[in-house]
Amino acid sequence: MFQLQKDLAKILMSNTQGFVHIIVHDKNSVETAIEDAIEGRHNIAVYYPTGEDVAKNTVVDQFVEQLLSPEGNQRSLKNPCAKFEFQSAYYIFTNGKTVVVPDNDEDDKEDEDAQKDGDDKEDEDAQEDGDDKEDEDDKEDGDDKEDEDDKEDEDDKKDENDQENEEYLEDEIVKIGTTLSEKEKDQGTILMWLDEVDERFLKCKPVENLRIKFDGEHARKPGSAAKFQLVNPTTQVALFSICTGNCTIIQNITWNIYYGASNSSSNVTQWTLFNQTTFYQNIWFFGANTTNFTAINQLFLSNSQLDLWRFEVVYRFVSETSSSSLNFVINQPPFNGSCSTNPHNGTTSSLFTISCSDWFDEDGIKDYSLYIWTTDQTERMMIAFSPVPTFQVHLPAGLLHMMIYIRDSLDCIAEFNMSSVSVTTDFDTVNDLINNIQSSTTNPFMRILAGGNQNLVGQVIVSVSQQFNKMNNESIDNAVLSKYLELLCYIHDLFFSDGIPATSISISSLQSQYSQGNFTSLNGSALIAYKKELNSLANVRDQLIKYMVDPQVFDSNSLKLQSLSLAQFTESTNQLTRTVLILVSNKCYQLSLALRSMATQISYEDVQIVASQLTQCATNILSAVNGPLQERTLVLDLDSSRATAIPTDYDTDIESEWSNPNLFADGNDFSWETIEKGRNAYYQQQLANTISNQTNEIISLLTSTLNIHINIGQNLTINTPSTFMSLETITIESLSNKQIQQVGKAQINIPEHLNSSISNNSTVMLRSRMEPLAVYGSSKSQLVNTNVSTSISLSVVDRNGNIVTIKTNETHPIEIIIPHDLNLIIPSMIIQNVTSINSTFHNQLFSFHYINITNTLPISAHIEIHPLETNISYLFIYKFDQIPQLNTSINQIDGWTVFCPFNLTNESIYTYFINNQQTFGHQSIIFGLRELNLTEIQDFCGNSSIVNPPITDEKFDFTSNYELRIYTSGCYYLDQNNQWKSDGLIVGPLTNHYETQCFSSHLTTFASGFRVLPEPVNWNYVFANADFLRNKTIYLTVICVSVIYLILLVYARLKDKRDLEKLGVTSLLDNHKSDQYFYQIIVFTSRRKDAGTKSKVHFVLSGDSDTTHIRTFADPHRQIFQRGGIDAFIMTVPKSLGLLNYIHIWHDNTGGGSSSSWFLKYLIVRDLQTMEKYYFICQRWLAVEKDDGKIERLLPIANEIEKNQFSYILSKKAYHNVSDSHLWFSIFSRPSSNKFTRIQRCTCCFVLLFLSMFLNIMYYDLSNQAKSTNNTNSLSIGPLHIASQQILIGMIVELLSIVPSLLLVQFFRRIRSRQQQISPLHQTLYKMKSHLKIENERKKKSEKLTFPWWCLFIAYGLCIILVGMSILFIIARGIEFGDLKTKQWLTSVLSGFFSSIFLTQPVKILCLTIFFAFFCRNTNDNEETKHYLDGNEVNFDNDFEDYPQPVEKQPSLFTCRSSIRLNRLTKRQIAVARQERLKEIQMWSFIREILSYFCFFILLYTITYSNQNSNGYFQVDHLQKYFYNSREINSDYSKISTINEYWLWLEESFVSNIRAQQWYNGDAPRYLSGFTNDKTNRFIGWATMRQLRTKSQLCHFKNEIISTCQYDYSLFNEDKHSYQPGWLNETIGTYSLSISQSFQYKSSKDLDTYTYIGDHGSYPGDGYVYEFRGGLSDLQSNLSQLHTLGWINNQTRAVIIQFTLYNPNVQLFTAVTFLMEFLSTGGVYPAARVEPMSFGAFTSPFQLICMMFYMIFIIYFMWMEIKSLFSLKWSYFQQFWSYVEVGMIVCSWSSVGIYVWRYKEYKRISSLFEQTNGYVYINLQFASYINDILTYFYGFCCFFGTIKLLHLCRFNERLMLFRETLKYAGKELISFSMMFLIVFFAFMCLFNLLFVSKILGCSSLLETAQMLFQMTLLKFDATELVGAAAFLGPFCFSLFILLVVFVCLSMFLSIINDSFRRARDDMKIEKNQEIFSFILNRFQHWTGWKKASEKEIYQERNGLMRSGYINGMEHLSEKLDQILDAVNRLSVSREAELTRAQQSDI
Repeated sequence: MFQLQKDLAKILMSNTQGFVHIIVHDKNSVETAIEDAIEGRHNIAVYYPTGEDVAKNTVVDQFVEQLLSPEGNQRSLKNPCAKFEFQSAYYIFTNGKTVVVPDNDEDDKEDEDAQKDGDDKEDEDAQEDGDDKEDEDDKEDGDDKEDEDDKEDEDDKKDENDQENEEYLEDEIVKIGTTLSEKEKDQGTILMWLDEVDERFLKCKPVENLRIKFDGEHARKPGSAAKFQLVNPTTQVALFSICTGNCTIIQNITWNIYYGASNSSSNVTQWTLFNQTTFYQNIWFFGANTTNFTAINQLFLSNSQLDLWRFEVVYRFVSETSSSSLNFVINQPPFNGSCSTNPHNGTTSSLFTISCSDWFDEDGIKDYSLYIWTTDQTERMMIAFSPVPTFQVHLPAGLLHMMIYIRDSLDCIAEFNMSSVSVTTDFDTVNDLINNIQSSTTNPFMRILAGGNQNLVGQVIVSVSQQFNKMNNESIDNAVLSKYLELLCYIHDLFFSDGIPATSISISSLQSQYSQGNFTSLNGSALIAYKKELNSLANVRDQLIKYMVDPQVFDSNSLKLQSLSLAQFTESTNQLTRTVLILVSNKCYQLSLALRSMATQISYEDVQIVASQLTQCATNILSAVNGPLQERTLVLDLDSSRATAIPTDYDTDIESEWSNPNLFADGNDFSWETIEKGRNAYYQQQLANTISNQTNEIISLLTSTLNIHINIGQNLTINTPSTFMSLETITIESLSNKQIQQVGKAQINIPEHLNSSISNNSTVMLRSRMEPLAVYGSSKSQLVNTNVSTSISLSVVDRNGNIVTIKTNETHPIEIIIPHDLNLIIPSMIIQNVTSINSTFHNQLFSFHYINITNTLPISAHIEIHPLETNISYLFIYKFDQIPQLNTSINQIDGWTVFCPFNLTNESIYTYFINNQQTFGHQSIIFGLRELNLTEIQDFCGNSSIVNPPITDEKFDFTSNYELRIYTSGCYYLDQNNQWKSDGLIVGPLTNHYETQCFSSHLTTFASGFRVLPEPVNWNYVFANADFLRNKTIYLTVICVSVIYLILLVYARLKDKRDLEKLGVTSLLDNHKSDQYFYQIIVFTSRRKDAGTKSKVHFVLSGDSDTTHIRTFADPHRQIFQRGGIDAFIMTVPKSLGLLNYIHIWHDNTGGGSSSSWFLKYLIVRDLQTMEKYYFICQRWLAVEKDDGKIERLLPIANEIEKNQFSYILSKKAYHNVSDSHLWFSIFSRPSSNKFTRIQRCTCCFVLLFLSMFLNIMYYDLSNQAKSTNNTNSLSIGPLHIASQQILIGMIVELLSIVPSLLLVQFFRRIRSRQQQISPLHQTLYKMKSHLKIENERKKKSEKLTFPWWCLFIAYGLCIILVGMSILFIIARGIEFGDLKTKQWLTSVLSGFFSSIFLTQPVKILCLTIFFAFFCRNTNDNEETKHYLDGNEVNFDNDFEDYPQPVEKQPSLFTCRSSIRLNRLTKRQIAVARQERLKEIQMWSFIREILSYFCFFILLYTITYSNQNSNGYFQVDHLQKYFYNSREINSDYSKISTINEYWLWLEESFVSNIRAQQWYNGDAPRYLSGFTNDKTNRFIGWATMRQLRTKSQLCHFKNEIISTCQYDYSLFNEDKHSYQPGWLNETIGTYSLSISQSFQYKSSKDLDTYTYIGDHGSYPGDGYVYEFRGGLSDLQSNLSQLHTLGWINNQTRAVIIQFTLYNPNVQLFTAVTFLMEFLSTGGVYPAARVEPMSFGAFTSPFQLICMMFYMIFIIYFMWMEIKSLFSLKWSYFQQFWSYVEVGMIVCSWSSVGIYVWRYKEYKRISSLFEQTNGYVYINLQFASYINDILTYFYGFCCFFGTIKLLHLCRFNERLMLFRETLKYAGKELISFSMMFLIVFFAFMCLFNLLFVSKILGCSSLLETAQMLFQMTLLKFDATELVGAAAFLGPFCFSLFILLVVFVCLSMFLSIINDSFRRARDDMKIEKNQEIFSFILNRFQHWTGWKKASEKEIYQERNGLMRSGYINGMEHLSEKLDQILDAVNRLSVSREAELTRAQQSDI
């Protein structure tokens, strides 16, 4: 028999190709074999038996057809015309390979297999049910014709005919092979062989009939010969037919239904046609005209009186009709029983006993199931099941209605309603479970869960889950305070809301109600309590989940109970941790697989229940994982702690996921808080992607499972609070114009015309889903705002489970309505107070509004306008990215419309919509609005045919305000990469606050974006993150600005007080009291350097009538003639001078130093009687050392031509405009006479500053987005990027900030003083002539708008409000930005601020000044003297009527006026003073030179040595010792001499040092990812090992030993080929990627490496690279493999290991390079280079500032040298110091250039480091080279700078000897140098040739020269020469010492000595010595170290006498007047005494 099997297999394998030939009988063996065949996707050929025994194998027949039918496994039958009957399979031959298929019976005895029929499953069933095995087998197989006797007879017959069967089989084998077609023979071979053969083996014959398949139980009606199928009345019947004949042309298919009535006497069934088939079409019956037919259970339940049914299918062909039918008998459910519950009340911890009794069924009772519900019976759920009638259960809380399902063995169910049970919550048990979940062992729930009984575990999980869900809902309700009030003011919501909206802590269910118009906020204290309870319950769920993943699935009941537990457990999506989510997701997936495997074994109703619960579970976990990402739920503490906890598999590899902050940082924010938050979000995102994919698989499995049961036209809807899914089987044709309605207003409308990837008559499954929250997506950079959107999907699936592509055209798209979150609160509209603008001065035609539409994906804009008066019409215009303009001359708009009252909606709102196609490519929308007048309303509101908008040039005049609300929306779909896209989607016009209308050309998953503009400040985020440490920049900015304001305020107050002192008009001291004529003299001093003077100024004023005597300007109370000062004086004379002619003015040069000189601009003399003004223009110096050296000027009166000169007018206006108009400059240089005080100016400045900062920070994101957006209208110049939106934003910011500031400034300027001020002129006149009454006859003041004095308080109040609001929003936005982004904003603000102050404003003022000086010259415009020259005329007459006249005094006898004699300086005195002054100037010049050079010198050394780090040496020393491993003799890097030693160092020392390992006490190296084993230095990226190789080539010189040689490395013989591992050309074995790439050649450009110079050669940056990446074990394994593969061999010439370290303790970056050179001689030479660098020094602000000042000094020195070059010409090049200066300048500029180069390189490296945080490889080799070059240049700069110190000492005679000595010795030294070099070179050649191979110092000429210099210095070990050559060594050494040391050096010293003697003899005193003596003398006098000589004392006394004489003469007239007054008073008193004596008769 065994040989026969082998022969049959051999023949079939050789003749059959590509088919699975199944010759079967045993059901279980068939299942294994067919599943293997199906998974291999082979064609299947099945052979059926024919003849009288066809009924014997019905079970196998059905099983095979079920697995191979199109409805089952999507396989078509091949040659289904014959069948063989066998029993048990033993072998499967697959493509020539034998796979043993185990027999289901563990006993190998064939006799026992035959008796038991080979069915182990039936054995188990028989044992469980206690029934007879053969009866049970017959019943399960449905074999009505066989009984136990027949079975025994058949066995006997088989034994007798065994030999006959074998012989017959041999004959028929050949026939089987010949019947196969040639096509079948060309395929692969799979064969199943079986061990026993039926006694009859019939040839294959085609069967010409129809067959109907039914997957049900078989039965024979008692007493009837007809075959009946058993059917349960509670489930549907699904039938399908197969046409097995010539079925190419089928006209139609019809299914008929009959009900039967049996006649017991005749044993005949009478069938009657069921005539209501058409009426119940697509209600009870589905697929009546297709091959598949379904009748739902309502057919049997509605006709319960009928037991017999027949289903017939009729195929109609062109010429014939064929039919087939099946008969059914109703399986009766169990009956005659009852059930009860005890007790009827209890708690969740109570055990309720369910007792069922007296239930009977002829098939036996299978089990009892308990269903419960609260209110809706359709929501009943199975809570327990049991095979015994009495069992105990735990029930959830509530008033529960209960029902028992009693099921028989054939799954027929009887329902029994039980009395209700009241269950309360056992809070003690629940609280104990919550508080002690990890430690409680006495809790009853924990004991049940630990028991592992899945029935009880499911009950407890459901009960606890429902209680937790209820607690969660209550917690949310307590936290969220729903105030059912209208949103009266959005600003109120913004500022007075005490929390975040409810949508931030919960996800609304699909069945919630809209909370429209309600304000929802979160109470702060409730939020804390909510978080506490949230995390507590989340911890409990995290522990409970481990009891839910272990239970196994046995039947449909366990499926239902476990799926219910998962659905209830995951209902509270905000309490599921990531651990729970991944476990639930896997469990849900396992249950979906289990449901799929038993889909045909359980009823459709059970499949529906399980699928609904699993769909809820999948949706819940999907919402839960996306909730924190979408900011809809809070992050759980358990997730955060697990994310930040060190993982168990922590590795110090720098690329380990947990340790890589680049994955978690927020842009450039790498703070610890951000990293922790980002790490949690990263893991949440990773899990979201995983769960999203697994959820899709779950839905696909459930869809394919339900697809088996759903027929065409039949649908299934799963509608729960957490999810919605509908399935419907239809044809592609019926998709046209189909509407899929979902929950609420969600729907999908498919157009009439569509294109699909399959034929129109194909049957497909339509799957529609709706989820409460859209997924987050895989890209966090996409700002799609889908967090308040539901998710809607529609998929078309074919019968094979593949997605069918559906597309439509753009004109007829698919419409999708996507609802928003049901708890979304829409803020109220913002009122626009436009009527208040009407009264202001403006020229606007429209009221404009700005919309920011910048987004990564296109969005639509929605504008809502609510007029406060409904009868108003508006014109609406808009334009993208620009301000729209519409008037009679300009029409620049992108769209317009007219809003008329009949367009108002029910809410009285005008709406306008701009879809996403229109906004694509734009960043902003600016729209304008204006009211229409009556004429326009009549013309446009009633006429719809007008195509042009109404145009007017009149400014807008609103009669009523309006309210405005703007929001954006978007339509997005989810692509295959889980990213949101918007291609092919259009936002529809029906979009509103609560749903979005989308139009799409394809089907997938959709979501919508929604955001209300303008986006308010997120105050909750601000308050939650308002701590100082997180936001140091914004707080310090506000604090610093405020402190600066306070400091300037104090300064301004002091200066204001001093300004009051300057405002007076001074009466000249030499005025005479008897003078009656008054002149006002105003003197203007220039603002040039040293323009003011302290010398006494005298003048003589001459007119036509008279000339004054010498007068003196003096003021005893204040300093006059200060720089830039304006001084006013009153001069009195006896009578009028007439028309003035000139003024003679001079000073006495007694001011001292620079205060002696004076630059006079001009004078104004005004006759106070006639008010006539005379101008005297000077514009020259009065100084002995400047200009022409004169100190007196004769100034004629200026004519009109002189007064109109440009220089004069410019000098008048420039300073005044800058000092008064520039707001910031005016704080320091305000005109003293201006009423606008410095305090007020300072306040206005800071109001302007804060307003600018506020507007800038509000528009900062827009500016950045404009910069980053590629716009065709933008201009890019290097790093500068200018876009139109940036310009627009800048204009808006400037306009909004300047306008209020200008208004505020004008407000301050126009506030009147509290008290009427008397002019300084009048005050001085009153003081001079107190008895004189002065009257203003007329006033010529221009009337202007002024405000009363109390408005000053209003102005300051406005300032406080503006500053306070600005600070509030600045801080809020700064907190939202984060510290790093705030720094960027602050840099932008400061750069703009300083450029405006120091560049823009001064240039603007100067340009305006020059313009007015050229074109608007007004000689009478005296803004500078407005305070001194008022327009009042003063009358000095004494005969006024209104005033008492003064008493006339008799002229005194002694009253007289004497002329003052005043000696002026002679020419000689002026010359002496000039010479003395020039010496003084030269002294100060020399001092400045010394000080400036010392500053430069200090700056140079500061810059040079700031690059050095004091820790650099210790860093290098440590790393050398650490990596050299010098303590280990066998692995000391510096002593490596062979390749093996190098490998030993790599494997045992180096690789273990580059990874942090355990601490000395065994602790794990936590938080040391990327660190070396010293735990101090961290890798930047990873280390690389690069090798350079030479080609193996023929030897250059023939030899008899070898033919190929490997020479030293050069660019010409470098090997640049790529190899496979082992330096082979083909792959042998499998290696890791790093090993394979190490044999691949890479260029320096790819590696970012540069040439490295070693001791024996230069090596470029190319080569073969191995990267030390991975864990320590991986590195050790890789190095071992490289060693084995011979990565370093005889062609290797250099191995360079490079890496970069960072020591955070000392902030040092270190570039480490290990070079191992392999010479062709066989030597191995190690070298290493460790270069520390400090990026902080490279880019520190201090060094940058120093470098800027250094450049200024260089420019200054260059300018001085250029001046010297032009003055000295060719003599310049003959000076030694010229070359020193040039050398220093050249090296300095070179160092600046290298510094800039280095700065850019370090900025690039720093930027890369900041972006990657050191997690990628950064090569510092190039930066190190640049730094070395810069150091070289700095060295030369220091050299030249230090040498120049000698030049500064040129005034010292002794120090000058050095310079003169070198000057005299120059020529002799040149001659000596030539002679010395010849001798030295001769010895160098001698020593090199004699000792080249014996002494290391003579190995090269350079080394020899170095050795000879050491000999010259007598620093040499002569024993080396003795050892090299016993005679020649000492001889050559002695000769060198004699000639070079004794002779040459003696000559050198002689030359120096002779030159020094000559220089000392010829030294002469130069002029510099005189200056030096002058300086020294001044210094000694100043310090008091030296007393003055007699000559100096005499000269000083002469000066004092002259000064006293002059001063005495000046005051002589005053003294005489005082004497005369005293005599007069004496005379008057004597006369008075005489008179009194006479009256008294004395």
